[in-house]
Amino acid sequence: MKLKHIIPYSSRLTFFLLFILSISCAQTKSDKGSNVVDGHKAINQATDTATFAAGCFWCVEEQFKQLDGVVAVVSGYTGGHVRNPTYRQVTTGRTGHAEACNIIYNPAEISYDELLAAFFVAHDPTQLNRQGADVGTQYRSAIFYHNADQKKLADYYIKQLNDEGAYDNSIVTEVNPYGKFYKAEDYHQDYYVNNMNEAYCQMVIKPKLEKFRKVFKGKLKQE
Repeated sequence: MKLKHIIPYSSRLTFFLLFILSISCAQTKSDKGSNVVDGHKAINQATDTATFAAGCFWCVEEQFKQLDGVVAVVSGYTGGHVRNPTYRQVTTGRTGHAEACNIIYNPAEISYDELLAAFFVAHDPTQLNRQGADVGTQYRSAIFYHNADQKKLADYYIKQLNDEGAYDNSIVTEVNPYGKFYKAEDYHQDYYVNNMNEAYCQMVIKPKLEKFRKVFKGKLKQE
C-alpha cells in the first residue's frame, strides 16, 4: 500500500493561493449540457485542458473533481518514452512517465490561474521525484502546458511562490510541453469513489481531500 506525506498548509502559502483566486478573472456561469468526455458528462461549449502530475493520481483526481467548472478528470501517464505503458510498467520508474491527470475544464467557470492554485495545494512541489513515501520519477511534480499562455502562467507563479518564500524549500516542479497522454486502466478512474472504504482511501485520500476542500471553500461544486 502506498503511503503519502500530507504537508500542512502554511499561512503564507494559503494567503498567496487565495490571492491568486482573488485576482483571477470573474467567472460567468453557464448551463451544462450532456456531451460526454471520456465517459463523463461535459458541457455544451468549448473546454480547455490542464495537465498536472502531483504524486499519486488517485489523490489528484479526486481533489480536482471537487472544483466548480471542472468537467472531467482523467488519470493517465505522460512525459515518458514507452508507448502504451501499463500501470505495472510505470511503477518501476523506468518508463519516464509520470502519473498525471488531464483536467478538462470550462474556462468560463474556472480559470487556469485557479487550477494552478489548486495544483500547489494538492501536493508538496518542493519534493524532488517523490511525494512522501512514494519515491520515483513517476511521482514527480510537473506541469505539462498545452500552449504558451499556460507556460507563462506556470513559470510566473512558480517564481512568485519562490520569491515569497511560500515553502521552506524551493519548488522543483517541472514545466514541460504536453505530449502523448495515455489514459490509465479503467480501475484507476474515479478510484476514490469506487474504493472509498479501502484503508488507503480512508487514511490518505480522505484527509488530503478534506484539507483541499477547506482551502477552496466557495469554489466547490454544489453537492
